[in-house]
Parts: sequence; C-alpha cells; structure tokens
Amino acid sequence: MGFHCSEINIGQLCRQRLGPENVSIIGCGTHTGTVAAAREWDEDMEIINVRPSRDDSWERMAHDTGVERFLLDLRRGHHDPGLRAAFSEENRLQRFIGVIYKPKTEKSSHYSQAFLHKQFDGFIFFDHTEAVKSLEKIQPATALGRGETYPFGL
Repeated sequence: MGFHCSEINIGQLCRQRLGPENVSIIGCGTHTGTVAAAREWDEDMEIINVRPSRDDSWERMAHDTGVERFLLDLRRGHHDPGLRAAFSEENRLQRFIGVIYKPKTEKSSHYSQAFLHKQFDGFIFFDHTEAVKSLEKIQPATALGRGETYPFGL
C-alpha cells in the first residue's frame, strides 16, 4: 500500500511468486462518491459517502484535470519522460479504502505517501464512484473466528 508504511499488497506478492514480467500492478483512485464498507471491524457493511479527496493527494490532482475517468500508463517507456520526472518531484498522498472506511479519521486511517510511478504500472481514476451493490446479504449462522475475519494471514 503506502510507500512508507512497510506494507505489502497482493500485486507485490504475485510479482515475487510469478516474476515482475508476468504481473502488472494497477492502482485505483476516486475523488468522491460512495463505498460499500464497514466503519469498524466486526460491524456490518453499509453504504458510506466518500469525502472529497484532500488537496495534497494524487486523487485531487487527477480530479483537477477535469477528466472524469482515465487510465494512466506508468510503465517506463510507455509515456512522456517528462511525466515521469514530474511525478518523481511530487510529494503526494494516496487514499486507500478497503473493507473498512472511517471518514472521521480519514487522513490517518486511509492516506499514505505514495509515488505512483514507483508503485504501479498503471493508475485508474474515476472522479465519482458508486458503491458495489450486493444481490443479497448473507451472514453466517455462527460467528467466524477472529483469524477468519481479520487481515492476519500474511
């Protein structure tokens, strides 16, 4: 996830296992909209409004282009070298929203410093998103054990 959080993502694990030439890592961002998430672990999923992106974020920079949705190819040699140079000079945050979304503590809970050109092969941006809508809500008959619901598998 974040460059300085010492966290890893599934794309990095796939690259280590399958080789960097066989895996592309695509980042995704939005300016605002809704998300299907819980506010805390062990809470039910709900549709939550996503706050507008911070002024110092990559999402705000993308929003400010006025382009509603785009794919930015960040692979070396696939874009103007000036773009890569401009990205390397930028010190910006990226928002990460997963199964938990905490709007009240958004900066500390969901933003991390990111260098898009170093972390991703591409970046998909949607200015406004809408939460995924489930067909039905199914809860297990018995509560899952902690190890089955928390991200401790790695």
